[in-house]
Amino acid sequence: MELRMYRTMLRIRSFEQKLQELSKRGILRGSIHFCIGQEAVAAGVCAALEPTDVITSTHRGHGHAIAKGARVGPMFAELLGKATGYCKGKGGSMHIADLDLGHLGANGIVGGGLPIATGAALGFQQLGLARVVAAFFGDGAINEGTFHESLNLAALWKLPVVFVCENNQFGMTTPLAEASSQPDLAQRAVAYNIPGVKADGMDVREAQRVASEAVQRARAGQGPTLISMETYRFEGHYVGDPVVYRTKEETEAWKAKDPIVRQREYLLRARLVAQADLDRIAGEIAREMEEGVLFALSSPDPEPSELYTDVYST
Repeated sequence: MELRMYRTMLRIRSFEQKLQELSKRGILRGSIHFCIGQEAVAAGVCAALEPTDVITSTHRGHGHAIAKGARVGPMFAELLGKATGYCKGKGGSMHIADLDLGHLGANGIVGGGLPIATGAALGFQQLGLARVVAAFFGDGAINEGTFHESLNLAALWKLPVVFVCENNQFGMTTPLAEASSQPDLAQRAVAYNIPGVKADGMDVREAQRVASEAVQRARAGQGPTLISMETYRFEGHYVGDPVVYRTKEETEAWKAKDPIVRQREYLLRARLVAQADLDRIAGEIAREMEEGVLFALSSPDPEPSELYTDVYST
């Protein structure tokens, strides 16, 4: 488990670092939101889920998709607008989804995934299925109406959903202290009479432990849990963000808690792995990224006739 979570985090970061490279080269265009620094949340939470469980994601959702089992080739293809992408090149960075993986979709609307997760959990409950939904959202969504509506219904009906707030301290450029009168976001759970847990989102083992407890509770029919994962995005809100709203000292202090470095040091200290094994894993992931990019670049563009497919109308 510990080594698998480390591998997942390294895959997420390597994927996004490759996206940075493609963006600088002008191959990848458009707005991209990186989760570099936040990898432990996605890796830890998804490690607590069963393959039949599902997730909803956010505009900063590459890590959630990879942690749920997405292949990087189709992900690169999706971001490059290729027909072989997860959404045939139509969704891009903020709308990757794969129902076969149990990924109900990233969402460009802040808080947009919360009611979707609640609805999916209601469906599982009504069908008598022992399946759980993990809803990822940022601290910027904590004051959206969908947050309150979703938690209230989930609590009333004891739905099998785990609400995971990735509190990276900023909603776009607004610090949490200027957006929430209660800085401990886990305390929001009190209003809905459900457990609220504050966790170190820079420690993948703690993220997995806390998420596992919440998942087990949900699967047992005891209802939802709100988890506030305290984390930090090392990059700006988007590609090209000048990041004038936070200090270099603050960022460096959070980088000292790098979740990948912390897990690597733990694995070595606990003698669960040798440095040679970590080097081999890094090499395997580097090759995986190169192959994924080549797959995407060699893939065809969508046919113009595809413009009207997969579109619902009434």
